Amino acid sequence: MSKFWIVAMHTYIQKVKSKSFIISTAVILLFMAAFANLDRIIGLFGDEEEKIGVVALSGDYFAALQEQLKASGSELALEEFDSESNAKKAEEEGDISGYVLLEDQAGLPAGIYKAASIADSTESTELQNALQQVQTVIMTEKANITDEQLAAIYTPVSFEVEALNEDAKSEAELSQARGLVYIMIFAIYFSVLVYAGMIANEVAIEKSSRVMEILISSVSPIKQMFAKITGIALLTLTQLIIFVVVGYLALMNNSGVGDVFELFNFNNIETKTVIYAVVFTLLGYLLYATMAACLGSLVSKLEDLQQMLLPMTMLVIFGFLIAMNGLSNPEANFITITSYIPFFTPMIMFLRIGMLDIAPLEIAIGIILMLVTIGLLAYVGAKVYKGGVLMYSNSTSLKDIRKAINLTKNQ
Repeated sequence: MSKFWIVAMHTYIQKVKSKSFIISTAVILLFMAAFANLDRIIGLFGDEEEKIGVVALSGDYFAALQEQLKASGSELALEEFDSESNAKKAEEEGDISGYVLLEDQAGLPAGIYKAASIADSTESTELQNALQQVQTVIMTEKANITDEQLAAIYTPVSFEVEALNEDAKSEAELSQARGLVYIMIFAIYFSVLVYAGMIANEVAIEKSSRVMEILISSVSPIKQMFAKITGIALLTLTQLIIFVVVGYLALMNNSGVGDVFELFNFNNIETKTVIYAVVFTLLGYLLYATMAACLGSLVSKLEDLQQMLLPMTMLVIFGFLIAMNGLSNPEANFITITSYIPFFTPMIMFLRIGMLDIAPLEIAIGIILMLVTIGLLAYVGAKVYKGGVLMYSNSTSLKDIRKAINLTKNQ
């Protein structure tokens, strides 16, 4: 066991001290800090008050439009012009961002917004919404509708959703579960793609330097393979702990962003849900990490690594897309079926656990199928790994797996 931990810790320490790990961690932390303080950063580059010209071709809607913009909290400032030529001149001189031509059509307002560029639709949308409100006010006055009646018209209908099954999750619990599942699916997707690829890269680098020929004679293939997986797993844990701690502190220092915890009711997450999240994340990592180590041992040049990892990457992406689709319909048959396919189980089974009240037997079957698959991958992987690390021909297809196994048998 000492050789196992020597290889594992060597892999871990080497990666932790690498410039790529330090730089990538620092960059991600900067992005997290920027996201947590996004409103403050935007405020630093806030634009000056936008001025919009108004030309009344017919009718008198300037005051009503200004009142509706103010009521909606818009920061647009209106300036009235007596002619379009004067408004256009002010726009060319930069005094206003654009201007709107207002006219009366059968007793209702109509407008045309003109600006040098209409790529930014913010101003035109705000003006259109305000003008829509002006029209609503005029129509209600003509129909003799009181303010109370108008408020009643716009009051949202009372509509609740209740499950007949007492064991089914409530709407509030589903909202909480959906947020947690969404985050965990991204975490699994991210960790598998990044860190499993890191394992394959580590194996490919050592193989290209011929270090493998020495290591493989002193440490058994399966011990060496899982030692590297363990080393990268420790690296993953280190980085995730840093991200979680810094991210939590950043969110808590920003009251607006920190409300996300209350929005999804994360303070009342069930313990079993957290346990299942950890279990399926670890099993998913172990499954794909074992596959990545095998595939990484087959390549002789680093530039061939991504091509060799493409099938594994497609499996992860496909599982992620299924899980995203299942968030809105977790009871669909294809979600149930794919949750038992080991390569998709980490994301989709956890999705079902979070969103539905499924029997423990179903969860157990999913976990057992994953463990069996990991065991098979470990068994075949050890043979592929031992032969693969000694193959130095150009290996860019999965047919080289058979060559690697045959090379292991001939040793």
